Amino acid sequence: MKTIIKLSLTLFCFFLNIHVNAQESEITGKVSDESGMSLPGVSIYIDGTSKGAVTDFDGEFTIKNIEKGEHQLIFSFIGYAKQRKLVSVPLKEPLAIVMLEDLSKLDEVVITGVFDARSRMDASVAITTIGATQLARVAPTSSSDLLKNIPGVFVNQARGEVWNSVYSRGLSANSIDNINGYRYVSLQEDGLPITNVELFPDLFLRADAMTERVEAVRGGTASILGANAPGGIFNYVSKTGGNEFAGEIRAKYGLEGNGENPYYRADFNVGGPLSNGWTYNVGGFYRKSDGARDRGYPINIGGQIRANFLKKYKTGSFKLNLKYLNDKNDRMAFIPSTNWNDPQIADGFSKYDSYALYDFSIEIPFNEEGNRTFNSTDLLHNIDRSIGFNWRQDLGNGFSLKNDFKYSRKDDERNGTAVVTPISTTNFLFYAIPSLLGGPNPARTGTYNFADPRTGQVFGTVDLAFDPTQQGPPFRLTPGANNNFPGSNIQPNSLLFMPMFYQDIDRNEFANQLVFSKKTEKGSFNLGSFYSRSKLDVTNWSKGMGLSGGLIQDRPVPAQITLSANNGNTYEVTSPEGFMNVGWTGSDNGETTQGIFALFFGHNWKITPKLTLDYGIRYENVTSEGFNNVGVPNPRQGDPSFGGLDGNPLTIWDNGGGTEGAPVNYDYNLDSFSYTAGLNYKFSEEQAIYARFARGNKAPSTFFYLDLNDDFLVENTPALLEEITQFEIGYKVSTDNLKLVFTPFYSNLNNVPNIQTFSNTDGTRYSPEFQFNEYTTLGLEIETTYNITDKWLVRANAVFQKAKADKYTAWDEGRDGPGDDSIIDYSGNEADNSSNVIFNINPIYNGKKFYGSLNYSYMGARQANVPNSFLLPAFGNVDLAFGYDFSKKFGLQLNINNVLDNYGIMGWQGPGGFPSALNRDGFPPEYIANNPNAIFSTQGSMPRAYFLTATYRF
Repeated sequence: MKTIIKLSLTLFCFFLNIHVNAQESEITGKVSDESGMSLPGVSIYIDGTSKGAVTDFDGEFTIKNIEKGEHQLIFSFIGYAKQRKLVSVPLKEPLAIVMLEDLSKLDEVVITGVFDARSRMDASVAITTIGATQLARVAPTSSSDLLKNIPGVFVNQARGEVWNSVYSRGLSANSIDNINGYRYVSLQEDGLPITNVELFPDLFLRADAMTERVEAVRGGTASILGANAPGGIFNYVSKTGGNEFAGEIRAKYGLEGNGENPYYRADFNVGGPLSNGWTYNVGGFYRKSDGARDRGYPINIGGQIRANFLKKYKTGSFKLNLKYLNDKNDRMAFIPSTNWNDPQIADGFSKYDSYALYDFSIEIPFNEEGNRTFNSTDLLHNIDRSIGFNWRQDLGNGFSLKNDFKYSRKDDERNGTAVVTPISTTNFLFYAIPSLLGGPNPARTGTYNFADPRTGQVFGTVDLAFDPTQQGPPFRLTPGANNNFPGSNIQPNSLLFMPMFYQDIDRNEFANQLVFSKKTEKGSFNLGSFYSRSKLDVTNWSKGMGLSGGLIQDRPVPAQITLSANNGNTYEVTSPEGFMNVGWTGSDNGETTQGIFALFFGHNWKITPKLTLDYGIRYENVTSEGFNNVGVPNPRQGDPSFGGLDGNPLTIWDNGGGTEGAPVNYDYNLDSFSYTAGLNYKFSEEQAIYARFARGNKAPSTFFYLDLNDDFLVENTPALLEEITQFEIGYKVSTDNLKLVFTPFYSNLNNVPNIQTFSNTDGTRYSPEFQFNEYTTLGLEIETTYNITDKWLVRANAVFQKAKADKYTAWDEGRDGPGDDSIIDYSGNEADNSSNVIFNINPIYNGKKFYGSLNYSYMGARQANVPNSFLLPAFGNVDLAFGYDFSKKFGLQLNINNVLDNYGIMGWQGPGGFPSALNRDGFPPEYIANNPNAIFSTQGSMPRAYFLTATYRF
């Protein structure tokens, strides 16, 4: 009997085991990204159970002992959207899962603005990330144009690919000028500043197919982790090679200027393994375009190539970075406009018109060094050669170090014009600036004749007479009775002020940041240092090398000017190329060495599993030492017997040039302390709140030192540190469908220098004593992404803010040089160029093969100047993108920028021509009321453009 029972139990267990095995199976598969690269470390689990797996080095996984039937799998990986897939077990074949980039980016691990890499839900700082998919689906006009979808960030890209303005949270002092476009923020590439000095960093930054993502920090820890950049950090992070050979090629063809002007560009990125555990990545681009406003020759031509070589080893990693940029670009000029109440482009002009230098080449006398050749088509020619590394090393026992280093040689040569604005030929400055005024000299008084160079027809005359009884300058200017100047509807008897400007700045720079860290169970301690040094050799013809009086029209051509002098001779005032006083007063030269040394400390402390405190301090020393040589005019310019460059006394256009003046020396040394603290509390994995306080400092910009053009300014102008105080609170939500961040903020900016440039009665320039001002901004940032379905999502961001000039004084220029200048006070007014509302809304469709998106951006009205004379109007802009992936390897994408072809005004210049047009505070409300029909100039958004991109991945 016992034997029968044992046999029966054995058979029962045997059949039960067969039944169980028949009911259980396994799930296998492979996970990759959109390019086909395997993704190791992806977490997979079965919803409602504890069963799961993690992908191996090859992206493969197996989950065993799974019952038959349907199961919901959940795939998650930092930086990628969480994915759900319903599977039926047993599988017919292994799963092939493609993870898509998480467009919300709220859960992604960030490296910018934090002492150690962490997810945004754990960070007590406002960080926005723009990933590779987002970067590939837009057609930006510049690298900074990518930043306009970041809440709280203002981007003025109206000048084209370079010379943009970027600021955040109302820290906008003087940014309307573009010159101070990156005053309070740091543009970085792979963790170090593009350049150590504040001279147009976007000249040397180009996003391309090798750019993996952009991380943007607003305020917060930028005071501690940014070098002299308390307003924010914008870090462009490069792709690195993987363990499989892969890459992509993009070919883009476009039509800018409402479909009129061709655009050609090719990008590439390729990477893979090398021997001994090394990987490599190489990428870059080449581009040629005529620009949004055609001038008859390309204004963007060139490219870059970058490479990195990465070695990961058991206790760390080492990455070598190389870059070579060689690119030429130019800026869009301002356009004549009218109507203070609702600014519009003036009649007879168009947003498609070009107001820039024509194609020419000319020899220029250059101080004592002889001649140099100026070629307008050389544009702004920028070359950057850099080498650097990122080293990470685990030292054991929780200790580690990070060291980032970069050395670069940068050439910044600018051949172009600026300040293109109407100037009246009946204004004495038209003759004073090119040194045509010679008192009672009969060789410089008489009748000036203005002719069209294409026909030789005279369209206007002006009689210049010496008259000591005149109020102000002792000259009387009388226009001809039958003058018919082109563009007289804009400003009677006027031409376009179009000086040649040349500047050559050679930069020799290096920067190094070293951080030692100690990780503990409760957080980390971090001690770091930053050191940078930049030596600049400046050749600055900022006073100009020649003045062309261009006809006021699209693609202006220079006027030919002759003088029928009172001594009976006829003089050629303009060169064959149409320029007066070529060489002008000689060049301003200089050298400056600027250094930053900083020590900083930060502590991250996990007080409880939900509450984290981080705080930090920074000591920073900024030095600037150098000299400026102000050019001295040739004393024989007014001598009737002087023959100038060609030896002919009757050609007075070549009488310019000069000598190098005595150096104006300066030596500044500034010390500052900055500090910040932040708390982050996680209610759950889906909700968190943080608060942060920061006090930072900003040393004067490089322009501050280059504008020290006399000893009086050096002796009487302190180099004050600007003080930036910021406070913010952030509430974060992160669910499968909703990502949301609310961030109220406060910022105060103090000791802001107001640098103004005026003219003496002889046409030379001077700067009155600098004024120092204060601004405050209160605002609310909102950033959200909502997944409507697995294919539809909406991304949006906005800032609501109010900026005020708590203290603001400026000089009011008199008529007779500095003697009658006076100070005016606009304290309490709204800050200029700070919109009360900026928002973007971006619905996106991501299908299996087809994708599309619409982006609507809105810029609210802004005060045009601190006197609050008039408003720059609000405007909206629509961009579209459509794409179709025919396979994993090949796809096409169509972008239409500015679909409605709106002209959104981003900046302006005043009426009256040079130089008064540059002093925007010089046009108070009473001037606007008394001159309702005055013609001024504006710069606006790029016209509609179309781009078709073909992408091949391998």
